[in-house]
Amino acid sequence: MEVVKIPHMEKEEYNRLIEEGYICRIAFQGEKYPYMAPFLYVFDGKFLYFLSTKYGRKNDLYRLNPYVCVEVERYSSDLSCYDFVTMQGYLVQEEDSITKKQVREMFVDMIVKNKLSPNILAALGHAPSDPIESIATEERSNIWKLTGVTDIVALKNL
Repeated sequence: MEVVKIPHMEKEEYNRLIEEGYICRIAFQGEKYPYMAPFLYVFDGKFLYFLSTKYGRKNDLYRLNPYVCVEVERYSSDLSCYDFVTMQGYLVQEEDSITKKQVREMFVDMIVKNKLSPNILAALGHAPSDPIESIATEERSNIWKLTGVTDIVALKNL
């Protein structure tokens, strides 16, 4: 019996997957076990950016070790179609005020474009009753950028 391998995606394919998506998982290095958490993200064509609340285990683990694995996936409800990309790199906190403003505005645009529920604001340090634009005007969350990517695995169904 021959083992069938899942085909790899080309760079253009996995970039399109990343561009079309907005939710991912980030695996942090824990003390004994990895810690995985879902994140909203935006992609500027070069970097993935994430908003992180300024509290919680992910912040503690980030401070201890910024090296992570990020996974973006897409699949149909019956799993007849699927693709995913994993990227190993490290997170840096964005400090440039202009970039931070641009990234926060990208998050507002992404939330509006995808008609996400205002309830998502709670995951970003805001109350669901806050205006979506408060993400861009207030700094209740950190902005992390994935950089130093050393390994990308991108696979798709046959």
